[in-house]
Amino acid sequence: MEMEMKQVKGTGTGKIKVGIIGAGRIGKIHAEHVQRLGQAEVVALSDPYADEVLRHWAVKRGIRTVTKEADEWMHDPAIQAVFICSPTDTHVALIKQAAAAGKHIFCEKPVSMDIEETREALAAVQAAGVQLQVGFNRRFDHNFKRIREIVAGGQIGQPHLVKITSRDPNPPSETYLRSSGGIFMDMMIHDFDMARYVTGDEAVEISAVGSVLIDPVFERCGDVDTAVVTIRFASGAIGIIDNSRQAVYGYDQRVEVFGSGGSVAVTNDYPNTAEIHTAEGVRRDNPLHFFLERYNDAYGDEVRQFIASIAEGSTVPVSGEDGLQAQLMARAAATSLRLGRPVKLNETNEATFESV
Repeated sequence: MEMEMKQVKGTGTGKIKVGIIGAGRIGKIHAEHVQRLGQAEVVALSDPYADEVLRHWAVKRGIRTVTKEADEWMHDPAIQAVFICSPTDTHVALIKQAAAAGKHIFCEKPVSMDIEETREALAAVQAAGVQLQVGFNRRFDHNFKRIREIVAGGQIGQPHLVKITSRDPNPPSETYLRSSGGIFMDMMIHDFDMARYVTGDEAVEISAVGSVLIDPVFERCGDVDTAVVTIRFASGAIGIIDNSRQAVYGYDQRVEVFGSGGSVAVTNDYPNTAEIHTAEGVRRDNPLHFFLERYNDAYGDEVRQFIASIAEGSTVPVSGEDGLQAQLMARAAATSLRLGRPVKLNETNEATFESV
């Protein structure tokens, strides 16, 4: 479904005022990055568990208003943008509320767990004429941006294969797993977006296999902890994504695109490039441990570009449609795993598109 964002007018001079919904780890990260920008400031923060500790944290960062409910400031005409960093099951209602209030919206991934609800949210945004950016922060990573530039510039010819590896250092808790939406919606959705981003191509068919190899808790939650997906793109190119919830050596994030004229690949980021060579072998430090270290600069850049889009009246770099397409790929993968066969993305019957 084609969803074009309406062009919005720039906001002129003065700082863009921002409200943030959800003061967990990611909400605080975004708040701090906004506060570092010269052209924006966080003026309101809401979280249902807001307490004196959070208020103290906010005051130290110059955030004046802290509430339990966003309703208390959502209709303040001075606030121009909202960051939605709350649990996924709240996203659609908050997107609709923010759009109705005329706010530009940054929403963490996924937009929702339900395809039709996501489409409803995108329609509300389009009708309101506001911007919606989805939080696929890896597009802003320095390594992956370089791959995109090289592929888009034709330096490796026509892409034939894209290989993406994404492995976490430690599995999440059972409490988290039970509300995560499964490995494809929670974890691999970043890689689905990355596959589209680096190739500039659209997926037409997904095949998935998965196993529980790390901890029986995943089976109890109806999930898998190890998965491989193959993607057939509209151009005929093929993608391969592998995910694991536990890599004992650290956070493993690699991408390669092979094409008719060559290939380009990036490997992990490390704390340093020092290698120790001795009679016992060659050693170096493990990769950066997790996403907060690996993608800290990318989080800052996605916030900067969102604010710049509002200030300039330009289109956001990661649209709601990008969020929808990654979600469709995640649903197709979950359905493929469940049914044991390839699934085409145009199989949009909601009865078929179930989570793992």
